[in-house]
Amino acid sequence: MRVIVIGSGGREAAIAWACRRRGHHVDVLADLPAQPQADLVIVGPEAALVAGVADRCAAMHLPCFGPTSAVARLESSKGFTRTLAATLGLPSPAFHLSSSAEEAIQWWRSLGRPVVVKLDGLAAGKGVIVPDDDEQTVSAIRELAAQGPIVVEERLNGPECSLMAMCDGKVARPLPIAQDHKRIGEADSGPNTGGMGAYAPAPVPYDADELTATFIQPVIDHLLAAGAPYVGVLYAGLMLTADGPRLLEFNCRFGDPEAQAVLPLLADDLAELALACCAGALGERRIEAHGAACTVVAAAPGYPGAPQTGGRIEGDLSDWPDALVFPAGTDGTAVTGGRVLAVTGLGNDIASARAHAYQRMGAISFDGMQVRRDIGWRAVGAELRSYAAAGVDIDEGNRAVAQMKEAVERTHGSAVLRGVGSFGGVISLAGLATMDEPLLVASTDGVGTKVELAARLGNYRGVGADIVNHCIDDVLVQGARPLFFLDYIAASRLDADQVAEVVIGAAAACEAAGCALLGGETAEMPGVYHEGAFDIAGTMVGVVDRARLLPRDDVAAGDLLVGVASNGPHTNGYSLLRKLFAWLPMDSVPPGFDCTLGTALLRPHRSYLPVLGEVIDSGTVKALAHITGGGLPENLPRILPDGIDAQVRLRSWPVPPLFGLVREVAALDTHELYRTLNMGIGMVVVCSPADVDRVQTLIPEPTWVIGELVAAPAHAASGQVHLLP
Repeated sequence: MRVIVIGSGGREAAIAWACRRRGHHVDVLADLPAQPQADLVIVGPEAALVAGVADRCAAMHLPCFGPTSAVARLESSKGFTRTLAATLGLPSPAFHLSSSAEEAIQWWRSLGRPVVVKLDGLAAGKGVIVPDDDEQTVSAIRELAAQGPIVVEERLNGPECSLMAMCDGKVARPLPIAQDHKRIGEADSGPNTGGMGAYAPAPVPYDADELTATFIQPVIDHLLAAGAPYVGVLYAGLMLTADGPRLLEFNCRFGDPEAQAVLPLLADDLAELALACCAGALGERRIEAHGAACTVVAAAPGYPGAPQTGGRIEGDLSDWPDALVFPAGTDGTAVTGGRVLAVTGLGNDIASARAHAYQRMGAISFDGMQVRRDIGWRAVGAELRSYAAAGVDIDEGNRAVAQMKEAVERTHGSAVLRGVGSFGGVISLAGLATMDEPLLVASTDGVGTKVELAARLGNYRGVGADIVNHCIDDVLVQGARPLFFLDYIAASRLDADQVAEVVIGAAAACEAAGCALLGGETAEMPGVYHEGAFDIAGTMVGVVDRARLLPRDDVAAGDLLVGVASNGPHTNGYSLLRKLFAWLPMDSVPPGFDCTLGTALLRPHRSYLPVLGEVIDSGTVKALAHITGGGLPENLPRILPDGIDAQVRLRSWPVPPLFGLVREVAALDTHELYRTLNMGIGMVVVCSPADVDRVQTLIPEPTWVIGELVAAPAHAASGQVHLLP
């Protein structure tokens, strides 16, 4: 066929490539000629559709894959789309269309929730503001209302995806679902752009045909009944909320850069498909696609504000076997626009496609080139539906403890009061004359896979503090004060400087706690650890008078749970965290963070001794739970007597930004999330309601009443933790 592609960007380059690879003759033109010589026209940009290219083609009886200008209002007017979606009952956010800033502000205040502010008309992907607070919301409404009618929408939370379907006026058939990165900065920070990258098929837990039946086919049916059949691509921007998918917007064309990621996956002939749509002949046909693709965009310096053009591009722009180059703002040798080009890597999965894209992009350069290093990073979290998916099986660990418990307890004499399954072993040493009945409390633990991140970033001192403070907290929950600590460091190859940094960190933590670092062991184990890897563990021994031993015997239903803040993940959940953020640079600063991602992840485990010492001595504490591996659901049961459950209200404390990002990105359900990470609560104090005010007063920092103990239901296993919304 002779095909004319209308447009001049990376999307149009991808459309042309998809047609040419099937042998069609393709001309890419900025506008439709007065007398086009073609068998098919495919329209790329929305502006051309709104300007009526499809209407002109219809007048010439020339097949055009793209809707008429009247139907293109689905994209050119967000208010029209929102009204139509409401009429058809498409799952959508609450919205308000207005030309008055004051009226829009009044509606937002009555809504009582965060919103997104959008220009009603076309704005090249940049007429959207997502304000962070009330002041920014008022400013955004007034700024955009000054430019024309606006739509104020309820702000939804969740990952976004791009559902594009080819439509023949009667039926819609989906292409592979894509996800894009709209913001200029890594970790999805900074201002919106036209798109800095995309990948497909997106690992979303929804079927493309079902989404099409919910969001796109009803629109096609409505327009057909109205005498305005929709021919072309209908793109539904969706947000996958906790309550299900919701419609964010409609576009009347292929997405950019989604087209660059999706079209190379098609097994079908794009031009033949488009011509079938123009003839209303899709019928029962399904669109075939194979493999995965990841598209990375290179943008000019100054983009998206004021792009600087004219820079010379170094490196050729030819395709490689596993990577394609789609030019956009370039004449082939120099920068001429904001988004200069896109590289699409291909592979059997997103990981291999991503590697091929970045390898190809590495051979292209120009001054000030902006390339995000994290395209596709959210795809990792979308496939992590449990901690086991990251390589750690909590249930298997619990089974191992159950199997070893009997054998371990056979070694216990009468002096051993607590052992396996508790936070640490307890042995009576009645000979300590300073106490009525002194008890030794011992705890051994390790830092875990956090050490890999510490080694990668060259930050070793923090993990020395990690192991000491973790063990201090494990003996503290039994009312004990630390006496001495022994450390153990093993590595593939010992490095004196590295070992010194670890021990210095441990010594500083011991000094702060008033206990002695007596020594320990270092081991060089080539062949056991990977090159550059190391591990650290240790044992803390503390002492407590038996009369002050925790938990007390009077823990009962009605007691309250007071949460004390963690300062990060501590030493748990890092197998998930490292995998979740594998494609996100550690020196990036995600929105809401006050430091880099790497700094947030490597904050040393805090010691709760200076925070809880006074309240423990006051006698108001009935029990303490250190929230370590297993989170709230599996650590609170360690202190619950028979017949007692715990209820935890998840919205009773502020979730720190790091944990909020994990919740947003990883596809873990609530229980799995809260048993994998501490989610901002590092220690839980159990006290009677009569003592709660004093407990909170004696703790020298903000705390929260996060729940209470309740009687377990009859005929049900007790010791359960119920996570309440």
